[in-house]
Amino acid sequence: MATLHEQVKGWHEGERAIHTLLKVPTSSRENPTNVGLSWSHGDRVSASPLVAIGTVDEQGRPWTSIWGGERNFARQISHDRLAMASLVDKCHDPVVKSLGLDRLADGEVGQTSGDKAISALSIDLESRDRVKLAGKVVVGALVGRPNDEAVSQVQLAFQVEESLGNCPKYLNKKVIWAHLPSPQLVSSSLPLPKEAISLLAKADLFFLSSTNGQTMDTNHRGGPPGFMRVISNTDPSPGGVSGAVLIYPEYSGNRLYQTLGNLHTNPLIGLAIPDFDTSDVLYLTGTTELLVGDTAAAYLPHTKLAVKITVRSAIFVKDGLPFRGTPGEFSPYNPPLRKLTTEAPAPLSASKPAATATLVGKTSLSPTISRFTFSLAFNNPKEKRLWNPGQHITLDFGGELDNGWAHMKNSDPQSLNDDYVRTFTISNSPPSNAEQEIKFEITARKHGPVTGFLWGYHISPSAARLEIPVLGFGGEENFRLIGTGKEKQKVFVAGGVGITPFLGQVREIAATDHEVELIWSLRADDLPFARDVLGRNEGIKQVKVRLFLTGGCGEAGKAEMAKIKGLEGVKVEMRRLTKKDVQGDWFDKERKKYFLCAGVGMMKVLRGWLEGEEVVSESFEY
Repeated sequence: MATLHEQVKGWHEGERAIHTLLKVPTSSRENPTNVGLSWSHGDRVSASPLVAIGTVDEQGRPWTSIWGGERNFARQISHDRLAMASLVDKCHDPVVKSLGLDRLADGEVGQTSGDKAISALSIDLESRDRVKLAGKVVVGALVGRPNDEAVSQVQLAFQVEESLGNCPKYLNKKVIWAHLPSPQLVSSSLPLPKEAISLLAKADLFFLSSTNGQTMDTNHRGGPPGFMRVISNTDPSPGGVSGAVLIYPEYSGNRLYQTLGNLHTNPLIGLAIPDFDTSDVLYLTGTTELLVGDTAAAYLPHTKLAVKITVRSAIFVKDGLPFRGTPGEFSPYNPPLRKLTTEAPAPLSASKPAATATLVGKTSLSPTISRFTFSLAFNNPKEKRLWNPGQHITLDFGGELDNGWAHMKNSDPQSLNDDYVRTFTISNSPPSNAEQEIKFEITARKHGPVTGFLWGYHISPSAARLEIPVLGFGGEENFRLIGTGKEKQKVFVAGGVGITPFLGQVREIAATDHEVELIWSLRADDLPFARDVLGRNEGIKQVKVRLFLTGGCGEAGKAEMAKIKGLEGVKVEMRRLTKKDVQGDWFDKERKKYFLCAGVGMMKVLRGWLEGEEVVSESFEY
C-alpha cells in the first residue's frame, strides 16, 4: 500500500490519463502538492475570509458549500490540523447534511472514524490568494443560536493531508464581509427555477468538488459573468434523465489537471454558485462529460476544452450564505465571454482547413482602418465553395501568433486563452466569373493581436508570403438585403466598420430595383475611409446615404468632407445619430425592414429605438 507521501507526490490514474489525452508532460515530474499543512499555508488560510468545502453524501455524490465571512474563522491549531467555526444554513447546506452534522443534537460533538474524506479551498478575493486542502474530518458539531431554527454555527476540526498554493488567474476581486443569513428554500427539484438561471447568467465564480474515490479536490472556476452556459433546462424525462444541462470552458491553467483527472476516473461533481450581492446560493450535483477539441468548440466557439454537466439534483436557497461581497476589478486573464453556438451565430470551425488565404495587398484607409486583400486557393478544387455576399470568413492565425503554453503572462494575459482564430466580414462580392482569380477583402479596424499583426506585415517581392488557413464561411442568410422580400424597403444602419456586410452586397443591390437606405455613423477621423467606400463602389449611387460624423475634423477633414458632399445621393450630418434619424420618414414605416451592424453599445441603443420593428442584426462579437 502506498504511503501518504507517495499518494500525494504521485499522480493517480485519472490525472495521468488527462495528461496523455491533452499531450502535456506533467506526469513526468513530481506532483507539486505538499504533504500536510505547512505553517505558511496555514497563515494564508487564516487570512482568507472564505473556504469552499467539499465532501460526498451517502450516495457517493459530491457536494460543495462555502463557509466563512471574516478572516481567521479558519485557523491552524496544530501541525497539519485546521479548526473552522462558521455560521451555516443547518437545514439546506448539503455539506452539513453529508457530514451528518444535522443529525447531532445542539452542541453534540460528532467523532468520525477518520475515513470521511473532505476537501477545501481557502480563498481571499481581495488579494486573489487561494490554497487547496484535502484530508479527513476529525470532529464536528453544530451549535445553535438562541431563537434561530435556521442558522447554526458549524465547528469542525480538519486533518490536512495535502495542500497546494494556487495562482491568481481568473479571480475577480471582491471585498467580503460577514452577513447573518435568513435561509429560505426556493427549490430542491428540477428544472432549475428562474432565480437559479438568473444567477448563472451573472455568476463570475463558482466552486466545484470532485473525487477519485480516495481523496477529494475542491477548486474554483472564474471568468467573465455568465461564462457558465445553460444548454437546456427542462423537466426531467420519465426515464430519469435530467433536463438541466450546463457547460463551462476550461481555461489555460497550471496543467496539473487534478479536477479533470478526478472527473476522468469518477465523472461525479458538486458545485456551489454564490450570489455575492444577495447571499443566494445554488447547490448542484451531477455527472460530467469532458469535451476536447472540435467537440468542445461545437458547443462553445473558440473553446478547446470544456466540461458539460448533467444536473442530477439541485438546491436553490435564498439568503443562505454567511457573507456578501462588493465587486472589484475583473481578472485581466478572463477571456471574452463565449456563448453557445445555439445562442449566437458562430464562426465556422474545421479540424482541417478548407482553403488557404494569401495576403497580396493592403491599403490604409484611415489612421485605424485598413483594407486587406487576399487571394484564395482551395485545398481540394472539387470542394470549392465561394462566399455569399455579406458573409464572413474565419481565418486561423494560430500558426503565426501562438507561442505555446504559458502559466502566467502578466505582460499579455489575454494571450493565454487566445486561439487566434478570427472572423471578418468579407467586404467585397465573390467573382462573377468562375475563371477569375478568387480574391476577397476584409476591412478592419486595428484592435488586438491579429489586426496588429496584419498592420505590421510588410508585403514585398523579397518577403515571405503570408499564408493563413481558412476554416470556412458563415453568416445568416436573413442578413442579405437582396432576396429577403422586394416588398420591404431596406434600411441598413451601420456603426464604423459595421459597414462591411453592406459593402459585400453593393453589387447585388446595384443589379436590382430594391429601395435601400444606408444610415452610417462614423468618427470624423475616419473620413478618408468614408470617401473610399462612397467613391469606390458604383452601386452605392442608387442607395440613399445618410452619413453621421462624430468628433471634430481639422482642415484635412474639411477637405475630405467637401469631396464626400459632392457625391450624388449622399447627405452628411456633423452630429450624433438620433432615434428620429433611424425611424425617419423617407419610406413608408409599415414596409421597412432594418439591418443593423454595430458594436455592442450602439447595437443595444438601436434595438431599443426599433422595438416592435422588423429587425435583423449582426455585431462585431462573432
